[in-house]
Amino acid sequence: MSEREAAESATEQAATSAAAAGAPPVVAPPVVAPHLLVVTAVDAPPGHIAWPGQPGQAAWAIPVVIPPGTQGYPVFLPLLPPGSPPPTPIPYPAMPPASPTMGPPLVPPPRSAATPPQPAVAGPTPQPAVAGPMPPQPAVAGPMPPQPAVAGPPAPQPARPVPVAPFPGFGPPHAAAPAPSFFQTRWPGPASERGVEVPLAVIAGALGLAIFLPLGSTGIGWLLAGLALVLGVIPAVRRAVAAVPPVERWIRLGWTAAALALLTVLAFRNAWWLVTFSVVGALGCLSLAIVGGRQVRSILFSLVAVPVAAVRGLPWVRRHLRRSPHRAGLGARVAWSVAVTALVLLVFGALLSSADAAFSVVLGDVVPAIGVGQVFSWVFLLAVGGLTAVAAVYTVCAPPDLSAMDAAARRRLRTLEWGLPVGALVVLFGGFVAVQFTVLFGGERHVLQTAGLDYADYARSGFWQLGAVTVLTLAILGGVGRWARRDRALDRVWLRILLGPLCALSTVIVASALSRMYTYQKVYSFTGERIFVMAFELLLGCIFLLVMGAGLRLRGDWIPQMTLGLGVVMLLGLAVLNPEQYAAERNIARYQEAGKIDAWYLRALSADATPALATLPDPARRCTLSWVSSKLADPDPWYAWNLDRSRARRTLDRLGRDAIGGPFDCQSADQFDFPKTR
Repeated sequence: MSEREAAESATEQAATSAAAAGAPPVVAPPVVAPHLLVVTAVDAPPGHIAWPGQPGQAAWAIPVVIPPGTQGYPVFLPLLPPGSPPPTPIPYPAMPPASPTMGPPLVPPPRSAATPPQPAVAGPTPQPAVAGPMPPQPAVAGPMPPQPAVAGPPAPQPARPVPVAPFPGFGPPHAAAPAPSFFQTRWPGPASERGVEVPLAVIAGALGLAIFLPLGSTGIGWLLAGLALVLGVIPAVRRAVAAVPPVERWIRLGWTAAALALLTVLAFRNAWWLVTFSVVGALGCLSLAIVGGRQVRSILFSLVAVPVAAVRGLPWVRRHLRRSPHRAGLGARVAWSVAVTALVLLVFGALLSSADAAFSVVLGDVVPAIGVGQVFSWVFLLAVGGLTAVAAVYTVCAPPDLSAMDAAARRRLRTLEWGLPVGALVVLFGGFVAVQFTVLFGGERHVLQTAGLDYADYARSGFWQLGAVTVLTLAILGGVGRWARRDRALDRVWLRILLGPLCALSTVIVASALSRMYTYQKVYSFTGERIFVMAFELLLGCIFLLVMGAGLRLRGDWIPQMTLGLGVVMLLGLAVLNPEQYAAERNIARYQEAGKIDAWYLRALSADATPALATLPDPARRCTLSWVSSKLADPDPWYAWNLDRSRARRTLDRLGRDAIGGPFDCQSADQFDFPKTR
């Protein structure tokens, strides 16, 4: 039995005995169960604490002392839950004189002349003192009837939290403010949201890609779509560009011109790998023109920032339409105008096309066939063009702060930490280069005597390994250049002593790799892909020369942008070379000398090699031109015009249909080929 239940039972028995003796009933206060009240510490002492009980109601509190060193003040915790109903009065009889009992009295009577104070009795649970006023009790003569003893300590009650309202005048505790994000500190975005130039730039970019860009092939439309995007964005960002420093402005304009130059490649060439790298390079140059970036980290960030800016800029563009003065309903008016224009062109175009056959042919060449696939293509291009314009305007108007990304490294490596591995690498490269000089000057006879391999097999066996060595060496040079100490003169001397020979030896390794690939192609034929690999290896050699030049002043922050610029020059140089036509010409020259040719490879070439393949004799020509003739059977729309495809069609028309083979003309193509073990 709990303490509360025992007290109530004893009270009822006492009331019954008093009623039987004829004594007047006395109202006793209810037994108050203690509750734990959790109070949050505040920064200032509370001015007033409201007592939760009613006037005259029994209640008591425990003073809680906050330990020193913590924020808070002594607070009296009321043990009566706030908002509880007032207790029901219980009749309480007059107490007879005390008699020896096993336990303490339930409620001690007030001290008076008739009632002497009772001695304190030790028990497991002391009873609380009554805080409220007690009515005077009459003295009762006679012994007190025996009271039931308390059986033992009360059972522990589970603790439960009691909700407490905040102190008057004090609100809830304030939570710690979260740390500001990258977008709040480094890229808050533009503040201006007025003007119609931004929505017009988005419309120009979306329509430019949807109208001009031939998504499934190469053509001049890629360049026209890029021009439409750039010309549409310029009016919206002209003020922001004027505020950019002159040097940075010219760099941004240079990347824009590089992107357009790479898109121009698609108007002339058709080799799949060349146009793929040109499109990827154009997108990278466009990212640098929009976001910027000088070091490796900021350049990589620019590639990711463009799609992020496209998403973040959509609400900003939408607010331009809402907050521009005198522009209420602009979006609805533009949509209505576009819909009416399309309807007018459709109706009158159909009537005029049916009225004149010549005009119908011209209209069919200008307007592409409309199907489900074409509609999805238009929707995709509209979305890509619009989002690209949003990213460009949003970022140029408020570019991100990239200073933290381009800052110098905090931790620096001591000379011993990087000098020992780099020095060992220099010794290793020196031994390899010494062997390579004997190979280069000894020639094929030396290779056959020492390696036991054919010269072409020897060249093929090591090219990719040398390429991997070149790339890893550049990574090591970049890491040492970023984290090596250079505050002392001795540190700078060691940098020049170790990194200079490493770059020089790496340049010799690049030359060895180029020599191996050239020798391999002389034996097993030239291909466009192998020419690209040679060009990329040559680019790596140029980077080593740049690092050697930067070592003169130990300032290499310009190397990343210069490397990207050399990459653009490499792609444009390959486009001028026309690699597939060059490979076809070299294979034809070898066929004229040895009577062997790789017909399987030549027939898979694009229209870039068609004029060269047309000079082959009849058996090989019919096989090598069989695939390209089927690809060029259908004419191109005006926005997909391509120079090499136009030249290839003229060449095929000049040869005639009888000079071009079909699928059966290549069944015996193996007779023209070298063994396939290359």
